Amino acid sequence: MIPGISRMLIAQVLLIVSIAARAFVLSAQTSERPARWIAPAEAATRANPLSERAAIVAGGRKLFHGRCAACHGDDGQGTSKGPNLGAAYVQGQTDGALFWKITQGNTRTGMPTFSFLPAPQRWQLVLHLRELRRKSAASSSREDDSRCAAANPFCP
Repeated sequence: MIPGISRMLIAQVLLIVSIAARAFVLSAQTSERPARWIAPAEAATRANPLSERAAIVAGGRKLFHGRCAACHGDDGQGTSKGPNLGAAYVQGQTDGALFWKITQGNTRTGMPTFSFLPAPQRWQLVLHLRELRRKSAASSSREDDSRCAAANPFCP
């Protein structure tokens, strides 16, 4: 063999082995994630600092229509891309848990992170989600709860 070719072959084999090892490590890390998307206790116990300022819900509505309606629908009732945000399994979560989920996103399910929004705007989104609860209280049903699946980004 020509010495240059054998070195090239060794380099290619080492590259392939390192890529395979990296893929194995990443797949192991992915499988260790919990099946459900649950906010950490510390985040879930956070109170909405804007909860007493009902007048700013309109800002949350505007943000929702600009950032969230494409997946969750204009009325928040869900689409094929995102769940019904008025459903009991969403509304049963604390303000802190919803804030955390809006902030962190969930790339496994297609929920983008909104950490780039200032915290007050994310809290306004939570206020708007609570308005959806009031609007859909009459239409919320067991069917909504039965659709709660591990892939659903708001499912507890």
